[in-house]
Amino acid sequence: MSKDTRFASVSNEIGALKRLLVHSPDSGLGKVVPSKAQDWLFEDIVHLDTIRRKEYDYYTKILLWFLDPEKIKGRMQEIDDPTNKRDFYKPGKPSFFKSENVIELQWLLEEVLNDESIRMKLVASVCAVENCSFDVQQTLMQRPSAELARTFVSGTNDEKEMLFAPIPNFIFTRDIGITINQHLLLNKPAKKARTREALLVKYIVFYHPLFAELAKNIIELPDTNYHFLLPKDGDERKVTLEGGDIMVVSKDHVMIGVSERTSLEAAHLAVHELFSRNVVKKVTVVKIPKKRDYMHIDTVFTQVKKNVWVMLGNFSKKALRKEDADPVQRILEGKKDDNKIRITQFRKKDLENPVYFDSLEDLLTDISRTDLGCEGKIKFIYSGNNEFPFDAREQWTDSCNVLALKEGVVLGYDRNDKTASAFENAGFEVLHCKDLLADFEAGRRTTEEISNCLILMPSAELSRARGGFHCMSMPLYREEI
Repeated sequence: MSKDTRFASVSNEIGALKRLLVHSPDSGLGKVVPSKAQDWLFEDIVHLDTIRRKEYDYYTKILLWFLDPEKIKGRMQEIDDPTNKRDFYKPGKPSFFKSENVIELQWLLEEVLNDESIRMKLVASVCAVENCSFDVQQTLMQRPSAELARTFVSGTNDEKEMLFAPIPNFIFTRDIGITINQHLLLNKPAKKARTREALLVKYIVFYHPLFAELAKNIIELPDTNYHFLLPKDGDERKVTLEGGDIMVVSKDHVMIGVSERTSLEAAHLAVHELFSRNVVKKVTVVKIPKKRDYMHIDTVFTQVKKNVWVMLGNFSKKALRKEDADPVQRILEGKKDDNKIRITQFRKKDLENPVYFDSLEDLLTDISRTDLGCEGKIKFIYSGNNEFPFDAREQWTDSCNVLALKEGVVLGYDRNDKTASAFENAGFEVLHCKDLLADFEAGRRTTEEISNCLILMPSAELSRARGGFHCMSMPLYREEI
C-alpha cells in the first residue's frame, strides 16, 4: 500500500484499488417477483443460488486476492467446501472474511446497530419509511444486531417472515455515494425502491468509526426549495443523484452525468458544492439520453488506462456523422437533440465561459491528454467491437461498465464476446477468473504480474440485474497515478 495512511482518498478511476465498499447478494434478491421486478429496478428475476455461488463469489475472491490476500491465500479449498454453507461470505457468521479493504456494508451496519441510541433512531426511521406497525417496531428493537442488519437489507427476519420489501439494488454500491479526493458525496436516489438503501448508508457513514476521518467532508445535496410542491415525475428541478453518474478522473476534475437517474438540478448543485469546498477545479457535465438502456454514464463508458477507454459506439464521432448524413431523414424526423450527448465543462476560475465538446471521444481524449498527461494516440475499445447488433446487446449487459483493479487490469462479464475480442485486438490479455484464481492459489501467477488484462467474470444471472462491476463497487481508496 502507498505511504498515505488515510482511510479514504480517490483521485482517479484507474489507480491501484486498495479499499472499497461492496455488498454480497442477500436473500432479498431471491424474493424479487415478476410483478414487482421493474418497480424494484430489475428487468427480470434472478436465481439467487447461481448469482451467489457461481458468479458473485468469484468477484469477492478476485477482490480479496488483489486487495487483502492474507484473507484468502491458501484457503480456497476450505472456502469452496459446500459443507461450510458460504459462511465465509456472510456477515454475522464466525468465519466471515471481515476485511477492512473489501468492506461489506452489512457488516458495517451490524456494528453500527450495536449502539443502543443509534439502533433506536434507525429502527424508528426504517419503520417510518416502511410504514410499519408499532408492534413491529418494538419487535425489531429486541433483535440481535446481526439479525437486524439482515432484516433491514433483505426485508425478512430469521423466522422467514417478510416485514417489508427487499432492497435488491444494495449490491450496486457505486450508487450510494462517491469518494472524491478526501470527500464523500452521498447520493439522492431517483427511485423509491432505493430510499431505505440511502437511509442505511447515511447511518453507516455518519456513525461507523471507520468513516471518522471523513466526518467533516461528507457532502449531502439539499433539496430544491418547495420540492414537495413539484410535479411527481419529469421535473428537472428535483434533486436526484446516483454514484454511477460520477467519475473522478483526476484530483482536479470530476465528471457528472445527467441521465435517467441524475437530474440537471443535482448536477447544478454539485458543481457549486464541489467548487465552494475547493474539492476540484473542473467539473464536466455529460448529459446522456434518459433511456433505460443507458441509466448512468458508467453504462456508456469507463476508463481502462490513462490512454484507453471502453465506450458505446453510438456516441462516437463516426456515429454522429452517420446520423447527420441524410438531411431529408433528419428534417422529416425533426430535431433529435434528446438522443444526443451534450458535454459542458465548467472551470472554477471562469464559470461564465464553459468549454463544450462535440463528442464523447473528444472529451475523453482531452482528459487523457490534458488531465493525465498522455501523448500519442488515445485508444477506444468499443462495445460489441462496434458491430450491430452486438454493440447494443453487449452494452445492455454492461460491456462498457468495467472496474479497474489497477491501471490496465479490469473486470468484465464473460458473456460479452465481441467486446472481449475488441480488448484482444487492442493488445489486452483476456483471462477467465476461474483460471486466474487457480493460478494465484497454486503460485503460478501473482497479482503484481498481471498487466494489460481483461478478467472475465461469470455473468449469466448477474448481468440480468443490469449492473456491471463498476456498479458493484464503491472505491474508498485508490493509489494516485
